[in-house]
Amino acid sequence: MTTFKIPKRISTALLNSLAAGVVPRVGLEHIAVGRKDEIGALLQDLENIAEGGASFRFIVGRYGSGKSFLLQLLRNYAMERDFVVSDVDLSPERRLAGTDGQAVATYRELLRNIATKARPDGGALAPVLEHWIGNIQAKVVKESGKRPSDPGFNEAVEQGILETINNMEGMVHGFDFASVLTAYWRGYRESNDAMKSGALRWLRGEYSTKTEAKSELGVRVIVDDDNWYDYVKLLAKFISDVGYKGFLVLIDEGVNLYKITHSVSRENNYEKLLTIFNDAMEGKAEHLGLLLGGTNQFVEDPRRGLYSYEAIRSRLAESRFAREGLRDNSGPLLRLQTLTSEEIFVLLTRLANVHAAHYAYQNQLSPQMLQDFMQEVTNRLGAGTLLTPREVVRDFIAILNILRQNQNITFSQLIHGSDFKPTNVSKDPDIDESDKVAEFSV
Repeated sequence: MTTFKIPKRISTALLNSLAAGVVPRVGLEHIAVGRKDEIGALLQDLENIAEGGASFRFIVGRYGSGKSFLLQLLRNYAMERDFVVSDVDLSPERRLAGTDGQAVATYRELLRNIATKARPDGGALAPVLEHWIGNIQAKVVKESGKRPSDPGFNEAVEQGILETINNMEGMVHGFDFASVLTAYWRGYRESNDAMKSGALRWLRGEYSTKTEAKSELGVRVIVDDDNWYDYVKLLAKFISDVGYKGFLVLIDEGVNLYKITHSVSRENNYEKLLTIFNDAMEGKAEHLGLLLGGTNQFVEDPRRGLYSYEAIRSRLAESRFAREGLRDNSGPLLRLQTLTSEEIFVLLTRLANVHAAHYAYQNQLSPQMLQDFMQEVTNRLGAGTLLTPREVVRDFIAILNILRQNQNITFSQLIHGSDFKPTNVSKDPDIDESDKVAEFSV
């Protein structure tokens, strides 16, 4: 029996996700290879955020190169380091700017996906608020010796609540944000679930009219397409004030901004992106980190990519001194390099161990077999094609599944057989994908 140990829940998520070509939420540490420099740079960002700074990074690479994997890996690292994290995939319905709810839809998804170490699967907004109140109560008990049933305890807790809230009132929309937090505290103190629920709805951007918000909470504004990012900054400030290291926001599928066919709408999104980028770079945001994943074409296309917007292009320009083998990982643009053959080999070894542990059999694949598989895939796709981790992983897991289910066939027979066809990939996936741009509209 294999000696490699991994919980069945983790191995199930890993194998199912990778076989489908999507990034798993859990267990990434069991198969992560390479990206040492990139991960080191991003972990340095986390340290800066924990000290009150802000950061913005563009994670750029070909389709299947590991952008989403790296984002999820950093998500898990951040939670382990006591950050609050959230992630969202952009789409035609979720953008950074819009006039018909597309931007606030992005905000709502972020708030739904808020996660902590204790609640890694999302839905952690209410627990974060409970954590805040619980910490203040514990502080009152420690400093005053009073118990929750003692006279004056609630007043002392409320004083601590007000201290947190007062720190935000000077920020844009800070007064309204503070009013909603006060409403949540009142609902908590009075066991008024309706008031607590209303405060959570407001924070999640779920009120559609100002009249409804004023009627239920006494607040005259709501989160909308124009102001949603201001509330992300307020949330980051609040998160740090209540004891977490900071707020990490992961935005994937940036290519959906590139695919917006209406030029004015696309430029409005780029302008909003520039505003967010400038806030982070100029220190106007605190304890906030943002990462945006996208393809090379999304960034570099001079006609409709980020480089078509001069203000962004100038900020993302790479140093003329950077070249092959001499990368500057401190800039806003972090390009993912193709994994080396050695790194692919290690990845396949780890996948084989996970598969064997999950199905409880002894891994019989030798290093030579793994090298033969890599060589066969390269030969059949053509030397001019750059392999990406997604393509290699899907093919390899399929082979492991076939071998387990058909024990009368050998590994060599399977990969050298005429029927074996690796997942078809383009020599330039970015260009192929651009043909699909017309499918998206305003």
